Amino acid sequence: MNYQIRNATLEDLDAITAVEATCFPPAEAADKNSFQLRITTFPESFFLAETMDGEIIGFINGCMTNETVLKDELYHNVSLHNPAGDYQTIFGLDVLPAYRRQGIAADLMNHLIEISKKRGKKGIILTCKDHLIHYYETFGYEHQGISNSTHGGAVWNDMTLLFY
Repeated sequence: MNYQIRNATLEDLDAITAVEATCFPPAEAADKNSFQLRITTFPESFFLAETMDGEIIGFINGCMTNETVLKDELYHNVSLHNPAGDYQTIFGLDVLPAYRRQGIAADLMNHLIEISKKRGKKGIILTCKDHLIHYYETFGYEHQGISNSTHGGAVWNDMTLLFY
């Protein structure tokens, strides 16, 4: 499968919103306005996987913070983005169902890990559901326990990847 990883732009907004709506239930999915704010506020941490014919098949995004866990406020308030923060967050790692199990999510994750290391971050934080704990552990994330997050009414787990 040939695809490239690149930064998202506002021109990608409709495609990003459609991918999110396919990958997450409505209560958990970010909307078009949220993505517009994210792309505008932290484009340096919003990456797409795009096929050679221009189809957006996945993405990864998140702000930077000094927090050591991903708090729900970060999803909704882009003013909390701190480019000098010690930690990169991951708000979402989405890949369209037809393109899953081909290494695209791993490529997006590894891309963000490498960029975060080059930027001198201490690590990456995210939340995930129980069935994804093992997946994130394969990248070196450590399970920190059940999160205080109530995002979308789901139960989440705090995960941390430290670089030092």
